[in-house]
Amino acid sequence: MEDWKEYKLGDVCTELSDGLHKAPKFINGGDYIFVNAKNISNGFIVDNDPTKKSTYEEYVKYSSPLNETTVLYSIDGTIGNIALYRGEKCILGKGACYLNANPALLDRMYLYYELQAPRFKSYIDKMSTGSTIKYISLKTMRNYEMKVPSINTQQQIVSILKSLDDKIQVSRRINDNLEQQAQALFKSWFVDFEPFKNGEFVESELGMIPKGWRLKRIYEYIDVICGAPYKSSLFNDNKEGLPLIRIRDLKTNTPQFYTPEILPNTEYVEAGDIVAGMDAEFTPYVWRGEKGVLNQRCCKFKGKYEGISNYFILFLIKPELEYVQSYKTGTTVSHLGKSDIDRFVFLTPPLDIVLAFSEIVNPMLNEVVNRAKESRRLVELRDTLLPKLMSGELKVNEVEI
Repeated sequence: MEDWKEYKLGDVCTELSDGLHKAPKFINGGDYIFVNAKNISNGFIVDNDPTKKSTYEEYVKYSSPLNETTVLYSIDGTIGNIALYRGEKCILGKGACYLNANPALLDRMYLYYELQAPRFKSYIDKMSTGSTIKYISLKTMRNYEMKVPSINTQQQIVSILKSLDDKIQVSRRINDNLEQQAQALFKSWFVDFEPFKNGEFVESELGMIPKGWRLKRIYEYIDVICGAPYKSSLFNDNKEGLPLIRIRDLKTNTPQFYTPEILPNTEYVEAGDIVAGMDAEFTPYVWRGEKGVLNQRCCKFKGKYEGISNYFILFLIKPELEYVQSYKTGTTVSHLGKSDIDRFVFLTPPLDIVLAFSEIVNPMLNEVVNRAKESRRLVELRDTLLPKLMSGELKVNEVEI
């Protein structure tokens, strides 16, 4: 039986440090991303703020020694976001810790999975400081104790876990592509009027539009249903009841809490439904998670008539929600209210056109939902295997995928 050696995390990294404790100079049109906790997500560095860009000169002044052995981990504010460094042009902030694996002792991908193992997460939860804004010190990171097998065994373990992650990523890319296709089709039909170019057009306050189309309020084809106020005392993480879908869960499709409570106004959410938050961020999402119940300050948009595609609803309401978001930005906490939704007005085609469009895009939505379900199964399998493989409880030759 192979002997797994025990090390501290700091001993198997050539470097373990954080980034700048002040911001570099930001410049319009800069190429270098300033990376903090919010720029680290699901294994990738995310460029999500065009105003936080710097120049090569700033990079040279403040660059960190990132290379092909680097894993990034968020340690300030949001703890536990993780990414592999892939050569991105970036400058690290203090919220981003970088770990450079020592190739003689540790495979980078093995480190990547170790930082996601329940044992490490438990250690971080226990050792984090701060009541409002959580923080993990570099000393705490360096002192984490872990058992490490040979490089060969590490790579075999990585091969199993990475094969599952690769399948999940492929499925996500296909789903993103399908959604882009559906959105392009929506634009062709309901913005550019491509299928109707040879028909009759009439003057309107919006310019020339197909005859029979009218400006109507959102409720012509869509019902808007708000979530219910569930008791926080009944929230649990042992899967008692149904998943509770909160604003923070809309991006991840993975609710953190469950509730056994069913209220008179309980609204269920199924995969494929359109949901949005009503506080701070109003972005609408196709729900890709398990069936759950909708929490207060979230809302669901549902077709008023059978056959109306949720893709039609998504692409119709998205610009309106973005507009509300834009004029409410800057307030302490922006809220989406019924009065805001009541003002939504759309150029509305006859129902038969909506249903014809829906027939085309519904198979795309169904495939997205099915692929999301398969991805959840793969994530569950990976998360089951990961701690057993990383602890040596399960041997590589005992795994069949």
